[in-house]
Amino acid sequence: MKDDLIGSFEVQPYPLSRTAGIDTVSMGKLKHHIPVLLEVDVTAARAAIRRRKGDTGDAPSFTGWVVTCLAKALSEHKRVHAMRQGRRKLVVFDDVDVTVVVSREVADGDSNDALPIPCLIRRADRKSLDQLNAEIRAAQSQPLGPGEQVLDAQGEAPSPWQMRLFLRLPWALRRLLVWNRLVKDPLYAKRTMGTVVVSSVGMYAGVGGGATWFIPATMVPLSVAIGGIARKPGYSEDTLQPREMLSMTVLFDHDVVDGAPVFAFVERLRGLMEGSFSL
Repeated sequence: MKDDLIGSFEVQPYPLSRTAGIDTVSMGKLKHHIPVLLEVDVTAARAAIRRRKGDTGDAPSFTGWVVTCLAKALSEHKRVHAMRQGRRKLVVFDDVDVTVVVSREVADGDSNDALPIPCLIRRADRKSLDQLNAEIRAAQSQPLGPGEQVLDAQGEAPSPWQMRLFLRLPWALRRLLVWNRLVKDPLYAKRTMGTVVVSSVGMYAGVGGGATWFIPATMVPLSVAIGGIARKPGYSEDTLQPREMLSMTVLFDHDVVDGAPVFAFVERLRGLMEGSFSL
């Protein structure tokens, strides 16, 4: 189409597949999340990953390694990913179930739209780096049919026709049937989406392109957002050297935990990452 004042343009159908993302943001805004913006020195860890690739021809994904460190820290600070149950109870989980967001193209009618697709990793705290890496890579390569928007190794994901039907329901009905239960029922939420979500834009920000943080919207009690890696001067063994600094956001639920326990968890996570844990 063309307009003399506007110029040429194209009107496309709005992808139905984006509705779930809109719902997630809407429900996430109802949570009392507090963001913590971090810089983590990953110089040694990235060097170890490069050495491993040189030695074996293969290397773990950076996101998989972050999940390994995160799961270890959470196994020692369980309160950080606890969930409220009603007004007077708190459910503290032993197992760390992590949803890793994978960017995939989703066939939606006549269009292929790139969407963040959740991949739930069960008991991440009990798995090795190689096991986590294998699950993430499998999710990145798993075929998605028309309408499929969930990667679930256990086969519990809704079928495409169920997703299409659900996404066509009015917002109030979608919220009543699914989203309210995910927010209010800790056991249902744990089975469905885990208690932690990890998302990354670092692959788009690149290395050395400057600090890049982002603050996601989520319904889970803990969210970790991996940003860009900037090269900055820093001290290592009392010597000023170029360092690779990762921008990272930790989003926690202030309804279940205060700042002091969160910062104890954050310092443990930072220590594991800067110490090249599991590499």
